[in-house]
Amino acid sequence: MATISKIKSQRLEHYTEIKLLINHAMENGRNRDAASGQLIPAHFIQELVIDLNGDIVIRAELGGSVSKNPFFTFRLKNVQSGDRLNVSWTDNLGLGDSVEHIVD
Repeated sequence: MATISKIKSQRLEHYTEIKLLINHAMENGRNRDAASGQLIPAHFIQELVIDLNGDIVIRAELGGSVSKNPFFTFRLKNVQSGDRLNVSWTDNLGLGDSVEHIVD
């Protein structure tokens, strides 16, 4: 199942706006299960990487304070129609996902 459920790009006059939604629980390790009272183990995205035509343009280090199912918006300059964006993430349990997007 793909966890990067939506990725859109919109070319504007001076930049291209990239929007993406990642389906992820983003547990910080300090919340308790309502039924048992036990701590819910930490499970969050640690790194988000976006590359443009093979060159890394964004590398973000994230933590447990990011909300569940995070939504990100980035603005990039010098992006052309047909350019390839690759978005990937890795979490603290070693899981991850990636998706490629062709800019309109």
